[in-house]
Amino acid sequence: MYFSIFTEFFKIGLFTFGGGYAMIPIIQNVVVDKRGWLTKEEFVEMLAVVQSLPGPISVNSALFIGYKTAKFWGALLALLGIVIPSFVIILFIAMVFTDFVDTPLVAKAFKGIRPAVVALIAAPIVNMYKVAGVNLRNIWLPVVAVILICWAGVSPVWVILGTAVFSILFMMGMEKRALRKGGEK
Repeated sequence: MYFSIFTEFFKIGLFTFGGGYAMIPIIQNVVVDKRGWLTKEEFVEMLAVVQSLPGPISVNSALFIGYKTAKFWGALLALLGIVIPSFVIILFIAMVFTDFVDTPLVAKAFKGIRPAVVALIAAPIVNMYKVAGVNLRNIWLPVVAVILICWAGVSPVWVILGTAVFSILFMMGMEKRALRKGGEK
């Protein structure tokens, strides 16, 4: 089990480009579809938690999944697996890349990678949309959150806290209505 945790996160760290959000579909594929370490619902909940915490989403995800799968040693091995490839690659690039940074071919390659990274970030959004149960009645919540964050400049922390408070109050109101309806019968 420990070896699997380390190797899976090592491969994710080694073959994923574009940052933590680009890793989400790959992490989901491995831990939900391939290994079954988390269900789709647990994965969406894990994403909500790890995005709320300080630090890189890939590291937070590895720690969460590793700990859930094999406690302390699972978390440690998942962390090492996800971090070591990036560390080695960045070290190598820092040593070699300065000689090639102004090369037109390298600049074109990075420009070409950008749309693929956008697609890698968009894929988990579509998956989360399906699993989270977004429908025509509640689509306004993520739309308002995007507007507040992107155009009104509201911190995501306040949006998360606000939606949590709103959800608690809304659910309490629903329970009160259900109790009143039950008492009327």
